[in-house]
Amino acid sequence: MSKRLENVLRFYAMAAQLKYRIRSGWDNLHWNISNQRRESIAEHIYSACILAIAMDSEFNTNLDIQKVIIMLVLHELGEVKIGDITPFDGITSEDKAKIEHEAMKHVLGDLAKADEYYDLLVEFDERKTRESIFAHHCDKLDADLQAKIYQDMGCQNPLDEQENNIVFKNARVQQMIKEGAKSAFDIWYQWDKSLYSDDENFSNLLDYIKEIDTQNFNI
Repeated sequence: MSKRLENVLRFYAMAAQLKYRIRSGWDNLHWNISNQRRESIAEHIYSACILAIAMDSEFNTNLDIQKVIIMLVLHELGEVKIGDITPFDGITSEDKAKIEHEAMKHVLGDLAKADEYYDLLVEFDERKTRESIFAHHCDKLDADLQAKIYQDMGCQNPLDEQENNIVFKNARVQQMIKEGAKSAFDIWYQWDKSLYSDDENFSNLLDYIKEIDTQNFNI
């Protein structure tokens, strides 16, 4: 019994550290969101789960939504050890997957269901099943939503104040600006639009949030 209790507390304590880790996309080296309090990794996980629940409610997904939620709850576990690595941080996707999977194993530790959870995390990353594709869409679209929320809050800095932004220096981003991108969310929108080409509902939601003021939904 004591070993099981230790497993519970160890896993809880390690995973809960994500409450205190800020999403890299909003930090001073990326979009430098001008808000005193920036989104944590744990808050992103919560929001992605909420999005999954809402999408499953409103559209006929015919998915194992419990499996989706577990994937989303666990998918950032590796960031407890390696931090939140973005595609712009000079680490290849292959190298990131390798170190992240090792970190996931470490955080899962000796949980009785460690192998089951690890397999779900690998399934999420491989994006070959309907549940993993849906979960991945929720993960990515949550970031797009948060980018628009920050813009509507007035927290996104103008594009002419992005000299320290490593994302902004990307050649594709610079091309977007030449082609007429006027705001941070314009870039987020164009960068991620093609990710949802296989799912009309997610694509339509991205279009919808582009046109509305998210602050209208505040209580």
